[in-house]
Amino acid sequence: MSDNSVDPSGNTEAFRAFTQSTPQEPAPASKTPLIVGGAVVAVVLVALIIWLVA
Repeated sequence: MSDNSVDPSGNTEAFRAFTQSTPQEPAPASKTPLIVGGAVVAVVLVALIIWLVA
C-alpha cells in the first residue's frame, strides 16, 4: 500500500528559500554608444565651424 501523505517540509523549505532570496538586479546599460555618439557630434561640430570660418 502506498503512502498518500506528502511531506510538506520540502515545499515549505523551497518556499522559504524563495521568499528569503534577493532578486537579481539587471546589469547596468553600457555607456559606449553614448560616448561614441558624443564624439561623432563633436567632430561634426568642429568640421562645421572650420568650414564656416574658411
